Amino acid sequence: MIVPSPFVYWAQTDKCITLKIDLKNVVNPDVNISDNSIKFSGKGIGAHGETQYGFNLDLFSSLKSNDDGNQAPTVRVFENRVELVLQKQNASWWPRLTAQPQKPAWLKINFDLWKSEDGQDSDDEARDVMRDYPGMYDRLHQEEMGYRKEDLKKVYLVIYNLFQFIGFVYVLAVMGVRYAKLEYESVSDTYEHVGPAMKFLQLMQYLEVMHPMFGYTKGGVLVPFLQVSGRAFVLFAMIEAEPRIQTKPVVFYLFLIWSLIEIVRYPFYISQIYKKEIYILTWLRYTMWIPLYPLGILCESIVILRNVPYFEETQRFTVSLPNEWNFAFHFPSFLRIYLLVLTFPGMFFVMSHMHKLRTVKLKPKVVIKKSK
Repeated sequence: MIVPSPFVYWAQTDKCITLKIDLKNVVNPDVNISDNSIKFSGKGIGAHGETQYGFNLDLFSSLKSNDDGNQAPTVRVFENRVELVLQKQNASWWPRLTAQPQKPAWLKINFDLWKSEDGQDSDDEARDVMRDYPGMYDRLHQEEMGYRKEDLKKVYLVIYNLFQFIGFVYVLAVMGVRYAKLEYESVSDTYEHVGPAMKFLQLMQYLEVMHPMFGYTKGGVLVPFLQVSGRAFVLFAMIEAEPRIQTKPVVFYLFLIWSLIEIVRYPFYISQIYKKEIYILTWLRYTMWIPLYPLGILCESIVILRNVPYFEETQRFTVSLPNEWNFAFHFPSFLRIYLLVLTFPGMFFVMSHMHKLRTVKLKPKVVIKKSK
């Protein structure tokens, strides 16, 4: 049976530590206080209702013991709380309560008893933390007296990039294993085996368009939107919508190129989140695009070009007159225009953008030596 922990609020001065245990109707709690640890157990009413609660804390530094005539720790039981007053062995300011840098979720700061490190506050004055310490309330909630909380945005971005990396590794692994077993015969069934995974990963990439919008990452929205939407158009409107194109070898090569790009890009993003410069990863990220981007655009163009006669035959996505909207749309003609935009201006735009990034990221560092 898992014993829940109550909410514990702590405060300190340079000489003592005060703990307020948020439990009601506690009778005869079991409190064991040693040199540098506290163990509490008691039945009361807390966040989990009326049940048995308990916690263990390894303290940042040592407490005084009453063996040498020192003041014993004080345990006071009230109707709505249990209070502990602990004397520090050495008069000093603790950066946090516990020995470990990780803070338990149930441990909070008691702002009602909060004193500044210089000890200028008076106990008989009404305390207003927001007034007396501008900005400190927010800082303490972020850092919690020596505990550094992991930025939730950073955690989310790491999980997202790691998930995408694993996804594209899975696609490559399935394609590689099947090719090792069946050789070229596996090419025609590529979409059948990895198409669902590729579609899911592609839809997930639209989150990358929203990341700059919500301030999760830096950069613009237009470039990632065009890149993601271009792939989505080829994957969903060209390959998914036309079963005959799904068995073509070009789909195998297209998925191979997309996956090779992504298994480098996502680890690079993770390294940037933690501000770790791994040169080989940076070099691959800003060099692999030189052969892979043109090959990818070539494969996408082949998929679109091969689909033109198919959509001429099926008239799928084509809107013909007359209709109630008085509007006509010939999808094969749109594909021809899209090919012109994709093959030349689109390639130039993407390659120019990547070239600028490569110039900035891989430019040699200038070291200025001071003359002796």
